[in-house]
Amino acid sequence: MKKKTIGIIAATTTLAAVAGTVGWQVADKEVLLAIDGTNQTVHTFGSTVNDALAKKGIMVGEHDTVVPSPNSAITDGTVVNIAYGRPLTITLDGKKTTVWTTASTVDAALSQLGITEAGTRLSVSRSAAVGREGLALTATTPKTISISEPGKPAVALETTANTVGDLLKERRITLGEGVTVTPDAKTALTDELKVVVTRTVTKTRTSTEAIKHETTTVDSEELAAGSRKVSVKGVDGERTKTLQVTVVNGKETATKVVSEKITKQPVTEKVLVGTKKAEAPKPTSTESTKPSPSQSKRSAAPTPKTTSTPKATEAKSSSSSGAGLNLARADMWDRIAQCESTGNWSINTGNGYYGGLQFDRGTWLANGGGAYAPTANLASRAEQITIANKVYAQRGLQPWGCAHAA
Repeated sequence: MKKKTIGIIAATTTLAAVAGTVGWQVADKEVLLAIDGTNQTVHTFGSTVNDALAKKGIMVGEHDTVVPSPNSAITDGTVVNIAYGRPLTITLDGKKTTVWTTASTVDAALSQLGITEAGTRLSVSRSAAVGREGLALTATTPKTISISEPGKPAVALETTANTVGDLLKERRITLGEGVTVTPDAKTALTDELKVVVTRTVTKTRTSTEAIKHETTTVDSEELAAGSRKVSVKGVDGERTKTLQVTVVNGKETATKVVSEKITKQPVTEKVLVGTKKAEAPKPTSTESTKPSPSQSKRSAAPTPKTTSTPKATEAKSSSSSGAGLNLARADMWDRIAQCESTGNWSINTGNGYYGGLQFDRGTWLANGGGAYAPTANLASRAEQITIANKVYAQRGLQPWGCAHAA
């Protein structure tokens, strides 16, 4: 009887052991953990993803991705994908920001962020790894801008420069010494931005301008009233100016006088105005045509022959007879004579001008006046008008200051 009891106990123990083994095999699950692309296997009696992660000692945070989710049920053979979040500090077109990504390479991270524009310039290689500690990089997308440089037409171009200053460096343009840029060199480039480079040069030059001379009048008792004579000819002066000229991109935009001086003094013209009153004409003496009583008594006496007279007398006799005289425009000459000499045809004031039309000795003789008299004041009105007509035929009224009286 006792042996039977032991046998029963042994059988019971054996059955319990077999049942425990079967239960363990049913509860244990093999789970594959794919952590950032690296596979690990874990056995767990747990029922959720969290249980599998806890068995392996894996902690996940808010920026990590777990698929299926941590609370999802697991079975034997479940695959759990774990991607750790990484901080990515990116300066995109000058704007700095920090984002979280589960990508393990720069190229994959940019794809996640939607930065896929061709020609984008990066500060690191696209194949560079992004570790769990994160990464900082700069990305510049290409932009189409226009730039205008001194002496050149504006051109449109595509560039990945971050700022206006970076663009100038690319084009080897140095600011300073009159070279400026708009907008400021620190301005971030954006599409359709217009960049204008200005070169300002300041230079000096000189210019001259005339200074008009003045004219003064002086009364002269030596000249006939109403007549005028230039005693000192006026001469214009000259002023020299030093100018500061501002040239922007080859074009003058401003001019400023920095100094000036008179380099030639003007000469004031002096005009003599006659105030001398005309002398009353002397009466002309004529011989009586009637014979005196004594002549009547001697009328029977023989008449003496006429003797020859000097050449001057012959010339006078010839002129008075009208031989070779030209009295054309006589009224005009009378008006001019009235202005020049108050109509005094025999005037000689000692100023070098003679007669009613104020001939100088050279002009009088050059035009044949010597045939009548050495100077005009000694010739008759008709003879003076004759010579005046000769001068008029050659020079018009230009020689007479009183031409306006004509």
